[in-house]
This record gives sequence, structure tokens and C-alpha cells, in this order.
Amino acid sequence: MGSSPFGTERQRRGYMQDYVKVYSKRFPNVFITVIPGHFMTPNSHINHYIDMTTMKSRQSEARATAEALAFDYVASTVVDTIICMDNSEVIGAYLADELTRHGIQSMNHHKTIYIMTPEYDSYGQMIFRDNVRKMIKDKHVLLLLASTTTGKTLRSAIEGIRYYGGEITGVSAIFSTVDTVAGMPIHRLFSKEDVPEYITASADRCPMCKEGMPIDAICNGFGYSTVNS
Repeated sequence: MGSSPFGTERQRRGYMQDYVKVYSKRFPNVFITVIPGHFMTPNSHINHYIDMTTMKSRQSEARATAEALAFDYVASTVVDTIICMDNSEVIGAYLADELTRHGIQSMNHHKTIYIMTPEYDSYGQMIFRDNVRKMIKDKHVLLLLASTTTGKTLRSAIEGIRYYGGEITGVSAIFSTVDTVAGMPIHRLFSKEDVPEYITASADRCPMCKEGMPIDAICNGFGYSTVNS
């Protein structure tokens, strides 16, 4: 792949088969898989896909990720509900366990943390049905997501939770290129410093599009689907 572990030039189709594991500087048992290519997300084009499939679905990796995410929260933080975005429910369940073990308080009557996944309408807006609104209204909410690059989706989620009467007490992400969104600091395990060649750009300003590079895959918080050339 040349002098860079991520590679900078695509010599052939099949480029996505090259990848590298990047380990957390703070938590050496936590890693992400970085795949170079030309990817289209709902909000931008990116040149590296951050693959977290096993972190979200493999028990040992999900637990290790949750342990690392819980580290940034102090015992004075109140968490009643964890809202899991990007298919992060398994991590969210372990995170609730870790927060409880570290003495994080819950104001719920049952003294335990709700874990839930939002629903979205046809416009991409977060909605909560009547039977689950009690888990949001007047609750201290921790928002968990896999990644954020532009912050657009996260900003919409924060606005949605506030609309339903929830109070955001924390935002946790595995990978984030931004420090804050809507005034909320993001507790992240990996940043752009860990993937220094990471590029995100709007479709009309995408350098890969300008160079004529075809799109390799379309991706979102659930994964990616390759595009046949």
C-alpha cells in the first residue's frame, strides 16, 4: 500500500480489499477497521470507511468498547436512558452495565437505565411512539452513535430528543471528526487524528469525484453496499 498504511492512490478495482486496524491509544484492546475507497454517505462523500461491524455484534468487542466509552463519565452524571443509533444496541446494553457499575445514577423509579433505538419517519426525523415517550420525556438521555463526520445527523437527533422533552447529559461516539455538535461535547474513542488521511466532503466538492474516481460503496450507520462498476 506504499508508504502510508491507509494508501493514497487507487491502482485498481478491488481497492476496498485493503484495510488496516487502528487501535485506541487509551484503550489498546479497542480497535476500528479502516477501509480506503470512495464512499457515499447520506450527508457526504468520504475516502475511508470506518468498519465497526464486529464492535457492534461480537460480545467481547462490544463489552470492551462499552468499558472504554464509560470511562469519560463521572459518578455525578445522571443517565436514565441510552438512545442507540447506528445499530449500536449491543454496545448500549454493555454501556448501561458499565455506567451502573461505576456509580452513575439513574432517576428512574426502578433505578435502572432504559436502552432504546429510535424510529425515523420518511423525512429522516427521529420519532418516538406513545408507549416509549415515557423513556424520553423529563429523562436524562445519553446519545450513543457509531460515528459522526459532518454532525448533521447528530444535530437532528439532539433536536429530536429535546423536542420530546429529553435532557441530553452526554453524547458518545466511537469515531468522530468533530469535537462538539449543538453545544454538546462528543466523548469519542477515535478522531481524525487516528485516521489522518480521512476526508469528508459534500458531493459537489468531493476531490475523488473531481478526479473521476467511481464510487465504491454506499454506506450508512448499518454498513455499506458495494456499487458494481
